[in-house]
Amino acid sequence: MTGAEPIQVAAALIVREGRYLITQRRAGVHLGGLWEFPGGKREPGESLEECLRRELREELDIEIAPPVPFRVIRHDYPEKTVELHFFRCSIASGLPRPLGCEDLRWVAPEELEQFPLPPADQPLVEALLGKK
Repeated sequence: MTGAEPIQVAAALIVREGRYLITQRRAGVHLGGLWEFPGGKREPGESLEECLRRELREELDIEIAPPVPFRVIRHDYPEKTVELHFFRCSIASGLPRPLGCEDLRWVAPEELEQFPLPPADQPLVEALLGKK
């Protein structure tokens, strides 16, 4: 990893009836095909909350209620470092549609380990399952 600043990412923990919303990354992108909590990279000049709202609008066509910070995870990949800011939030309007992702699923916490997730998401999954 270079000495560059970490890439700031905002991600949503959206729960409905005890199930988390996860999305599948499109093929041909970094970590393509893996499943993740929806969100994306912060653009210059926007707050993490603005980033999260924009990404969820673009990727899933939903609006969210005010998000609540949950956890920050920093992870070093060989080519870059990411700092993931996870927020608990709920859908205020819209039904999730996979506009900017390959697919989406609502999964119970114990089902999360059945989906291939990026290494940076593993500490969060462990926390959600009560392992950390």
